[in-house]
Amino acid sequence: MQSRMSNPATLLPDAMPAIMSLVSTVHKSAAPAPILALVHLRASQINGCSACVDGGARNAKKAGETDERLFAVAAWRDTPYFSDAERAALALSEAMTRLSDRSDPVPDEIWNEAAKHFEEPALAAIVLWIATTNLFNRVNAATRQAPGGW
Repeated sequence: MQSRMSNPATLLPDAMPAIMSLVSTVHKSAAPAPILALVHLRASQINGCSACVDGGARNAKKAGETDERLFAVAAWRDTPYFSDAERAALALSEAMTRLSDRSDPVPDEIWNEAAKHFEEPALAAIVLWIATTNLFNRVNAATRQAPGGW
């Protein structure tokens, strides 16, 4: 796949530092790193962002995630590999990524389940990470950023 252009965040001098500041803040938060990796991968799968699926899976693997769980993220509801907290975060990731799929984009049932498992600072980080992942996905998909560039 040939990229349509350089990554837009690298072309605007102030964009990448601002995005990376948010990324850094999220990763220094109380949100568990494995949860952040899972929600990133799931949103990226939904959005068809090959660069983020590739990079997200590689980073998760380097951080100790198992192949078994990585292979099952797309089918998380039907596998025994995820905790209740991980399932709640994955459901939130799907809802936040598929905002137009329902009249109530993030139903109380999904929100309340996530809030049951995470204190507000961790939940805030998860929400911001899902939103940031969607930013990356949209930029990368629109400009056809190639996998392997991380």
